[in-house]
Amino acid sequence: MMSYELVHTFPHEMLTSTQNDTCISLYQPTYRTGNEQNIIRFKNLTNEIEQSLKSRLSKQALDERMRPFQEIMNDREFWRSTQEGLAIFSSSDRCIVYFLQRPVKEFSVVANCFHIKPLIRVYQSADQYHLLGISRKEFAIFIGTRYEIEQINMPPHILSTFKDAIGEDYEEKVVQATGGGPNNEIRMHGQGSRKDIIQKETKKFFRIADNEIITYFSQPMRLPVILVALDENQAMFQEISKNKYLQQQGIKADYQAMSLQDLQEAAWEVLEPLYIERTQELVQEFETAKANSYGSDDISQIAKATVEGRVRRVLIEADRVYPGKVNKETGEITEDKIEHPDIDDVFDDIAELVYRQKGEVVVIPKERMPSTTGAAAVYRY
Repeated sequence: MMSYELVHTFPHEMLTSTQNDTCISLYQPTYRTGNEQNIIRFKNLTNEIEQSLKSRLSKQALDERMRPFQEIMNDREFWRSTQEGLAIFSSSDRCIVYFLQRPVKEFSVVANCFHIKPLIRVYQSADQYHLLGISRKEFAIFIGTRYEIEQINMPPHILSTFKDAIGEDYEEKVVQATGGGPNNEIRMHGQGSRKDIIQKETKKFFRIADNEIITYFSQPMRLPVILVALDENQAMFQEISKNKYLQQQGIKADYQAMSLQDLQEAAWEVLEPLYIERTQELVQEFETAKANSYGSDDISQIAKATVEGRVRRVLIEADRVYPGKVNKETGEITEDKIEHPDIDDVFDDIAELVYRQKGEVVVIPKERMPSTTGAAAVYRY
C-alpha cells in the first residue's frame, strides 16, 4: 500500500527523473492556527485532482492514487506539524511531502511531469535569507526577502529552547551547577564560577542550536543566515557555528525587542550588498554569454538547448507562467491554454530538464531579470 513520506531537501530525484507516469502536484498555503480550514482547503484541492484523474484511470487505480491524500487528510498529527505552506508530489508508486517555510499559491495539477517551479522559488530564491535570532534561552528563525519577513512556525521536533536541548530550564541548570551560594560564586565539583558555568551551558546550547539550524534550515534551503543577538552572544555563536551560510556581519540586538519591520530593515541592510553583487554577477555572465553566442533569452532556443543538455544555468522570472509544454525529445514548444488543474508551464518544463541534466536554476524577481522574455540561459557550449 502506497503511503507518503516527508522530505526536507530539494531537488529530490523523484521530481526530476524521467516520468512515464501520471504525476500529481499540489501546493497549498497553510495557517499556523485553524487546522480545520487547512483541511478543508486540502480537500477541495484533492477533489479537483480526483476529477481530473477520473478520465485517465480505472476505479481501482484511482482509489490507489488517492489513498495517500486520504491518509494525509485524516492525519491530525500531520496538520499540527505544518508550517507556512505544503507541497505534495505523487506518482504511481511514491508520494513525497514538503513542509514549506514560506507560503505558496494554492495550486494543483495533473500532468506527465511534476510542476516544480514554485518549489524552486522556495528553495533557491536569489533574494531570500534566513534571520536567526538567538539568546541563551531559545532561538527563532525568520525567512525574509527585500520586501517582507515572517517568523517560521517552529515544528515540535526542533530543539529550539534551552530546556528542549539540555533538559532543564536555563536558570535551574545554572543554579544546580553553581550551588546558588553567596554572590552566586560558590564552586561546585570544580566546575567554576557562575560566569564560567553560564558560558559553558550557553556554548552547549549554541552548538545544539547550530546543528538544528544547519540540518533543518540551511542544508535544505541554502540561504544566507543573518544572526541577531546581543553583543556577547553574537561573538560566541559566530565562534562556535559550523554553518557555512552564516554571514560574518550580524545584527547586534535583542531580536525579541524588535518588530518584524525593524528586523526586515536591519537584515536587508546586511544582505542587500550581497544580493546586488550576486544578481549583478548572474546578469553580467548572461550578457557576456549572449554576446559570445553561448547564451540566449529566446525561449524557443533555450528549450531546444535544454533538451540537448547544453544549458548550464537558466534564470527564470518569478511568478511568470508560459502556458504550454516542451517536447522533451525535440525541444519544440506547444502552446496551450490555462485550464486548471491541467495546466502545463513551459518555464517549469525547462527548469525540470535543466535540473535533470545537473544544471542550475535560479528564480529571481521580474525587476532583476536581464531579459523581458521570462528566461535567460547560459550554455555549456
